[in-house]
Amino acid sequence: MAQDQGPLKIEITQGVIEPLPVAVPDFIVETAQAAEFAKQISDVIAADLVGTGLFREVPDSAYISKITSFESPVQYADWKAINVQGLVTGAVSVDAGGNLSVKFRVFDVFNDGQLGSGMQLGGSTNSWRRIAHKVADVVYSRITGEGAYFDSRVVFVSEAGSKQARQKRLAVMDYDGANVQYLTDASAIVLAPRFSPTGDRVLYTSYESGFPQIMMLDVGTVTRRRLPVPTESMSFAPRFSPDGRSVVYSVSTGSNTDLYRMDIASGQVARLTNTPAIETAPSFSPDGSKIVFESDRSGTQQIYIMDAAGGDAKRISFGQGRYGTPVWSPRGDLVAFTKQANGRFHIGVMRTDGSEERLLTASFLDEGPTWAPNGRVIMFTRETQGATGESALYSVDISGRNLRRVPTNSGASDPAWSPLLK
Repeated sequence: MAQDQGPLKIEITQGVIEPLPVAVPDFIVETAQAAEFAKQISDVIAADLVGTGLFREVPDSAYISKITSFESPVQYADWKAINVQGLVTGAVSVDAGGNLSVKFRVFDVFNDGQLGSGMQLGGSTNSWRRIAHKVADVVYSRITGEGAYFDSRVVFVSEAGSKQARQKRLAVMDYDGANVQYLTDASAIVLAPRFSPTGDRVLYTSYESGFPQIMMLDVGTVTRRRLPVPTESMSFAPRFSPDGRSVVYSVSTGSNTDLYRMDIASGQVARLTNTPAIETAPSFSPDGSKIVFESDRSGTQQIYIMDAAGGDAKRISFGQGRYGTPVWSPRGDLVAFTKQANGRFHIGVMRTDGSEERLLTASFLDEGPTWAPNGRVIMFTRETQGATGESALYSVDISGRNLRRVPTNSGASDPAWSPLLK
């Protein structure tokens, strides 16, 4: 397929962006068995693109040209006439063995050319939604130059019941809220799930013993085991290292809370901090060399960075208010955080030296940011006020644009984004 590279590109800045008009006509049905999947696939692709806030879908009622064959030449003048700038065409087939095949092309309408080469993806019919996300990832990356993130999952705490008797269980879903799978029952409180770098394991804190303990769960088999942390101390806030071989976490003994690191294979433990302060919410830099965490060693809750092996820590938050739950961006350039100031909660980002702090949200209670795999979008928990208040998941672009509620079928909190799926 052609490989002409057109100049179609969205330049993403901090300012207001006019969404790029795109058209995603229903994909061509090439075999009878593909009929039920073709429109669903094109609909998911369009929803992924529009959901970023960077694209606007031109409805099919405006079309002049109709895509009747994958091989037919594009009538650029017809698409220009309705102001389409990006065009995605595709075709779907299902073979006798039930294998789904999707081929697609992306066109730069204003420059009369194809944007990159055509591609073909395949899988079982059950994987049609993942294939659609993969197509959308390619389209998004070619037009924006940004990394992909649609073909990913989110683990979170699913909540039910009143605030006074709330039931919590772990669940995992596609990034857009589809395909929910429950990983635990509601017999014990669970908190703060975190994906491994390969997305196959989840760390979380469980209260099934009546005491907070760190558990590690295999997502595929839904089997779990407790990390060998001494049961007489409270352990919580676990997170994997970037190589997946160790876990950093907090241990609370009496009024003191410090950070520790455990080698998963050997169970060997190293203490990383040793102060009378409360130190928690650790998160590794992408290269594994540093850890960002929250501490009240200065008298108020603030953000610090230290070497992954421990030692001296440098404070990076200096604005008014309290800072917590820091998470290092997958790109390595930013730290996301929760900030409490003047009776409001915010999700914000700052450079790793503490400069260029930018608050992205404000509400009664926003907390617990997690990064999309491309470092462009942040998901977090928002809780509404009052006795009937409920937690929900929201996402926002790092420019502060495109605040959106993530659909879940019940209350939800503590999201953690997976890496891109393999």
